[in-house]
Amino acid sequence: MVEILDETGRFPAPERLRGALQALLAAAGLADRDLTVVLVNDAAMAERNRADRGVEGPTDVLSYPTAEPDDVGMPFVPHLGDVLIDLDAAERQAPDHGHDGVAETLVLAAHGLTHLRGFDHPDDASWAPFHAAQRAVLAWRPA
Repeated sequence: MVEILDETGRFPAPERLRGALQALLAAAGLADRDLTVVLVNDAAMAERNRADRGVEGPTDVLSYPTAEPDDVGMPFVPHLGDVLIDLDAAERQAPDHGHDGVAETLVLAAHGLTHLRGFDHPDDASWAPFHAAQRAVLAWRPA
């Protein structure tokens, strides 16, 4: 299950976001896992970024895993984690990526989910699963 919490009250396509992320989870063999996406504004994201990372100002996406992938011996937790997306940032950077704010939000959600799956991108080669997930959510269409 993918839960969308729009704290801004302005995201126009929550069902598209939910459906695309459910498809991405299923494609990764994680259809039995839950995910929460929280849509926030710059002020809320800046607060989280400062409190959780010690970085001033907003960022576009943050991921919070419910359990770390290497938590050996821990019980299975169906909730994969939370992805926070700054809609203000998504709208600002969307034109630079050649699409609208909804598409940029989908890309950021896929990016955050890829982090929750245990991937990171310390070098160019490690971006492959992020790019694949981002392409998949942009290509997704309801059945």
